[in-house]
Amino acid sequence: MTTIIKATDPAEFLGLVPALAGFTPRHSIVMLPFHGSRTQGAMRIDLPPSDVEPDDFADVALRALLQVPDADAVAVVIYTDEAATQVPDGVLLPHLSLAEAVVDVCVHAGLRVVEALCVTPDGWGDYLDDEPAMHALDGIRQAPPVPGIGDVSGDQLAGAELPPSDLVERERVGRALRDLGEAIEHRMHGGARGTDDPIALMAAEVMLDDLPHFVEHLLDVPADDDPYACAALLWCLSRPPLRDAILVQWATDLDFGYHAFDAQLAFSSERRAVPDAISEVFMGRGPRPDVDRLGCALQVVRFAAARAPRHAKVGALTAAAWLSWAMGRSSHAGVYADAALRIDPGHSMASLISSILAAAMLPEWALRAR
Repeated sequence: MTTIIKATDPAEFLGLVPALAGFTPRHSIVMLPFHGSRTQGAMRIDLPPSDVEPDDFADVALRALLQVPDADAVAVVIYTDEAATQVPDGVLLPHLSLAEAVVDVCVHAGLRVVEALCVTPDGWGDYLDDEPAMHALDGIRQAPPVPGIGDVSGDQLAGAELPPSDLVERERVGRALRDLGEAIEHRMHGGARGTDDPIALMAAEVMLDDLPHFVEHLLDVPADDDPYACAALLWCLSRPPLRDAILVQWATDLDFGYHAFDAQLAFSSERRAVPDAISEVFMGRGPRPDVDRLGCALQVVRFAAARAPRHAKVGALTAAAWLSWAMGRSSHAGVYADAALRIDPGHSMASLISSILAAAMLPEWALRAR
């Protein structure tokens, strides 16, 4: 979303930041790239640990900023729980060395620095002032709501928690997953049937006969009350070739999904190279996906992760991380990737997403003006 900034002073500007970000940041550095007086939103990065050199962090922040096409200026806001320090000649703002490092690399890169501000629990200050002072938070004028954004009072992690589930639901899905796995094993390799559950057998038939249709159907009819549909999705998401094809389909459409499934299966069975068009989607390049479609997919996998037995959560959590990243929600992506890695520390996809987030890389389509 491109927005024209008409703030007349720093306090008014600070009132705009939550509306542009979609949340009220905490423990963060937020950079707003500008082209002229227009900004395309806000980029947020966690404040670094104390053992990270400010110059190293600033280089990462600049690389993230330079991903935005046509950016010629930037505003920087640090949100911290640390208080300013009173010194003999005035006020020492927290994270001063970090702010100076970020401002310096931006200036050296030819970017105009519009603002460099700090928000603490006790007030706000301006890093660019020769004699910084703390100003009252009640002087920050809240911006009017932005259409489609909704409530921005929560921080960057608000809404990342999984939906509630209870033991009964998780046990139902666990049994369905076991029965479905046995039915699929029988269907694919013969031998003992393993289960006589007709629902499991039917679910296996439906899913294996047309996987793209099955996952497309979930966007319209989520598996809220169907443990076998939930189990079938979990089974797919635990297998990387199927998981990747599902994510590509949800980021495009059903027709491209069939292409992605064929390509992934050919890669698995014959080691054929995956076409560039599919890999490009997976890396966040190409046409911007339908955000509502991605949002529906994210709800589907969040529901599945909430009801999955612990050992079966990782695939769904990893899918939730990628979908969040694809939507430009890096903070939420980090929550899901970290949760997956706590269960399986060596999980390759979750580790890759975690590395992408640490490098402050966003999908290209999230950086383009709508």
